Amino acid sequence: MQHLFQLWEPFSSDIRAASRILLLSDYDGTLTPIVSRPEEAILSPEVREKLLALAEKPTFSIGIIGGRPLSEVKVLVGIEGIYYAGNHGLEIEGPGLTYINPAAKEAQPEMKDLAQQFSARLAGIGGVTVEDKGLSLSIHYRLVKKSEEKAVSEIFHQITSPRLQDGRIRVSSGKKVWEVRPPIDWHKGKAVEIIMKELKTVLGGEGGLVIYLGDDTTDEDVFKIIHHPQGWSIFVGQENPSSNADYFLNSTSEVETFLSRLLELK
Repeated sequence: MQHLFQLWEPFSSDIRAASRILLLSDYDGTLTPIVSRPEEAILSPEVREKLLALAEKPTFSIGIIGGRPLSEVKVLVGIEGIYYAGNHGLEIEGPGLTYINPAAKEAQPEMKDLAQQFSARLAGIGGVTVEDKGLSLSIHYRLVKKSEEKAVSEIFHQITSPRLQDGRIRVSSGKKVWEVRPPIDWHKGKAVEIIMKELKTVLGGEGGLVIYLGDDTTDEDVFKIIHHPQGWSIFVGQENPSSNADYFLNSTSEVETFLSRLLELK
């Protein structure tokens, strides 16, 4: 893994040579810093302005691939005419594209039941947020006291273990969050492939250069499928040798600098 700014010359050459660039990014922890509460992750006017300026360039197509519900990601970013994917890619919208994973839609009653159980069982522990995203759930515990983290973990596993054994759900973990999803082979990587395929169709067979930025375990499925010369996979955070990304930027502030530099190239 190499710092992207140390390889700016070859990156610049790729950008200048590309007739089409598909710039895709995660939201939380990538475009906005990780915060204590999900509702506090607000996109800065400066970053939005840069994304909008890139979206208005004929060479660029822009997409935001978030873990939040699609409707929420669209409101938070607030840019018309770009690609959006919510619930880690279970739902996608964009120019000429509308997609909801059918198996995930069928599993909504299971997700709703789980959300109610989590809310009831965890109600007495301060700092827990149960985020019902319709097609999936997130259990945030960043604000939980250290002394109560074990209790939260025990309750979480008591509720999820029987369903995991029966194959009714899938569970993954991130930065002080558990993600609960339907038991289907689906992730952000598959969502990105759908967007890439749609763009290729729109362009008459030309796919273009792909750039993807992400900071968490759910972004690793995208990093696995994007490698040079097809594209540039960029991990956001301190250098992480275990990541599938080829390059890294240290922070969300470096992401903003990256967007500024990108604007100067085209």
